[in-house]
Amino acid sequence: MDPDGAQLGIKPLPEALAIAKDLDLDLVEVAPMADPPVCRIMDFGKFKFDEAQKAKESRRKAVHVGIKEMKYRPKIGPGDFDTKTRQVAKFLNEGHKVKITIMFRGREVYHPEHGKRILDRIAEQMEGLAKVEAEPKLDNRNMIMVLAPDKRARQAAQSRASNQQRAEKAAASATETSAAAEANGNAPGGDVGADSEVATSAEEG
Repeated sequence: MDPDGAQLGIKPLPEALAIAKDLDLDLVEVAPMADPPVCRIMDFGKFKFDEAQKAKESRRKAVHVGIKEMKYRPKIGPGDFDTKTRQVAKFLNEGHKVKITIMFRGREVYHPEHGKRILDRIAEQMEGLAKVEAEPKLDNRNMIMVLAPDKRARQAAQSRASNQQRAEKAAASATETSAAAEANGNAPGGDVGADSEVATSAEEG
C-alpha cells in the first residue's frame, strides 16, 4: 500500500523497497500473518510518534474508578445524613463505587436493624443513580453496603425528566394559545356577526 492507503499490488521485496526509497519513506510490514504479507509505505518515525500521542491522550481521558467510603452512625442527625448522602451522590456521579459503613458503638451493635434502616434509606435516595452491588451485611461492629453507578438507570431517569419537561412546555404553550384566543374573542369588535344582528334588528324595529 502507498502512503495514502491505496493498493499497489503484489511486489517483490526489492521493488517495494525501491519504491519506498524513491519516496524517502519506510516500508513497514503491517500484517505479517497475511498471505502474502501486507506492507505499507510510510514515515515510520511519524507513525510511532502519532501512536504514542494517541496512547497518551487515551490514558489522560481514562476514568480511574475507585471505591470511596462514607461512614454513618446509627443515631446520625438529619443534617449530617443529608450532607453525607449528597457526597455519596457526588462520588457516584464521578463514576466511583461507594462503600457505605454504619459504625456501631457499645450496645448499638445489638440493634443492627437501626443501621439497616439507614442503608435502606440511602439506597432509596440513590435510586436512578446507583444500584446496590453488595447487600448490607454485618462485619464485626460495622454494617457495610456497596453502591455502584447505574448508567442505564441514570440515562432512563434523564430521559423521563426530559420528556416531562417537554410535556410541561407543550401544556404551557397550549394554555397561552387558548388564553390569547379567548382574549381576542372578548376584544372590542371581536364579534362582528353579533353586532350586525343587533343593528339589523334595530332597523327593522
